[in-house]
Amino acid sequence: HYIRWKLPLDHTWPCNPEKMDGFIEKAAQTLASKFGDRELQGIFMGRLDPSSTRTYYKSLATNLRGRTLHLFEDRLPDFKEVEAQIPSKDSLFVLLGKEGLFCGLCSPLEANGFYAGGTKFISQKAAHTISRAGAKIAEALHYLKLHRSLPETGAHWLELGACPGGMTSELLERGYKVTAVDRASLDSRLSKRPGLYFKKADVARYKPERGAQFDALLCDMNGDSAFSFEQVIRLSRSLQPQGLIVFTLKTSGAAGYEDTNKLFLSTLQNANRYGLKLIAATHLTYNRHEFTLFFDKKSGQ
Repeated sequence: HYIRWKLPLDHTWPCNPEKMDGFIEKAAQTLASKFGDRELQGIFMGRLDPSSTRTYYKSLATNLRGRTLHLFEDRLPDFKEVEAQIPSKDSLFVLLGKEGLFCGLCSPLEANGFYAGGTKFISQKAAHTISRAGAKIAEALHYLKLHRSLPETGAHWLELGACPGGMTSELLERGYKVTAVDRASLDSRLSKRPGLYFKKADVARYKPERGAQFDALLCDMNGDSAFSFEQVIRLSRSLQPQGLIVFTLKTSGAAGYEDTNKLFLSTLQNANRYGLKLIAATHLTYNRHEFTLFFDKKSGQ
């Protein structure tokens, strides 16, 4: 869970693409020669440094992918969206930068991401955006597709510590219903949004209505993670069997990686004790001193 993305280096070409004549054709022919007989579900290319503000290597990756796909002819499916990849099936991932070309063959699940480089740009400028937390849950749901399908449209989420409503807004935008709990008020832009049920209450004192059943539970509460996870465990009783839990494990009080590991393992032990199964754990691009953990509720718990 400390690794965002990883790639086996099946082929490397140290060079400076900007100073090389015919780089795209040479690189495409090499890729076709080395991987043309392999069973691939797709070829995906990106920048070696995804944080770079230069657009050169982004454009180079796009152009090289186009030429490479042409050489592979009709042997590959036509993906309109990289998330259509089968997480367990091999893709060819290629990274480009001033240091050269680096590529490897592995599944998105093994690589820990659908994109070459592992990142997906998620804008925080959408009309429905309330705060940066909206981008965090969007990235979390994108990552979850590596491990299981998302809750269906219309599913009912219970969100703990929802204020000011960044995650709430993103979930509503995706067609979900949300019961949001917080002792502070939500942003006024969420007023009268269809599918939103706001409970102004302290999470520790909140009790769902008798018979209430949720499909998913989201907790991004600040403060002590052990306390936050106690509330997740308590309220998971109102989750449907196989219900999803997305939990942000805050580590701001940890002195180093050993303390962080202890916090993580303690959370897992409590989860197992109360019938919550870990699906995945990762450090998202939008995480700071925290990790995102995914659980589902075991049947019969």
